[in-house]
Amino acid sequence: MDDAAVLKRKGYIMGSNLGESSFAKVKCAYSERLKFHVAVKITDRKNVPPEFLEKFLPRELEILATVSHCSIIKIYEIFETSGKVYIVMELGVQGDLLEFIKRNRGLPEEVARKMFRQLSCAVKYCHDLDVVHRDLKCDNILLDKDMNIKLSDFGFSKRCFQDENGKVILSQTFCGSAAYAAPEVIEGIPYQPKVYDIWSLGVILYVMVSGYMPYDDSNVKRMLRFQKEHRVIFPESLTQECKDLIFRMLQPDVSHRLCAAPKSCLQVKVDTG
Repeated sequence: MDDAAVLKRKGYIMGSNLGESSFAKVKCAYSERLKFHVAVKITDRKNVPPEFLEKFLPRELEILATVSHCSIIKIYEIFETSGKVYIVMELGVQGDLLEFIKRNRGLPEEVARKMFRQLSCAVKYCHDLDVVHRDLKCDNILLDKDMNIKLSDFGFSKRCFQDENGKVILSQTFCGSAAYAAPEVIEGIPYQPKVYDIWSLGVILYVMVSGYMPYDDSNVKRMLRFQKEHRVIFPESLTQECKDLIFRMLQPDVSHRLCAAPKSCLQVKVDTG
């Protein structure tokens, strides 16, 4: 049975294609029950690696079923067939943040401030639940009809755990896009996932207010050198307050990065996820 037929049986009329990633495709659909359009993320189990199927997909489904926040994309229903997983979610009718930034060639600080506050609240909500996103980027931030932030795509998310001594267990899986990745992640060093999210937030804010990336990822070795030198070149028009905030988030030293865990919480054990 094809996707349209499966969705029809569930009360959805499948529409246009919204996007496609390595492991899933996203379709627009009309919900006969809700009486409005939704997005449906469809993952074909036959087309994904075993590690994704056994580790990342179950995590995503479990976390999506748990989180509920006004700045996180709303999940209406999750169902499975013998070969596919369907996640029915809120539709970001204004597209994603990256396209919005491109159209406007960067955002005024007052606009960026409102959006970034919403995004930060969503990430803090997740972190308070010991959930980390690990793929924060402008492409994964959707906008509703009122241009409010909706954090999406929890495909690399996971729960943080502590060892028997209460110390944070580090991750060592490379997640996300190189342009948004913290230097410790690029280097393959076991990392604190919450602190990694903070770096990515710094990159997002920089892109919001400038219209371009803080680092050029076409040469990762050179990019890593600039990151570790804490070299950040700001547009002259930015306020000092905004520059300081970005500079503190793009701190290569994890023990001094904004919101970094105190040294007493640094881990002594490494997770493989």
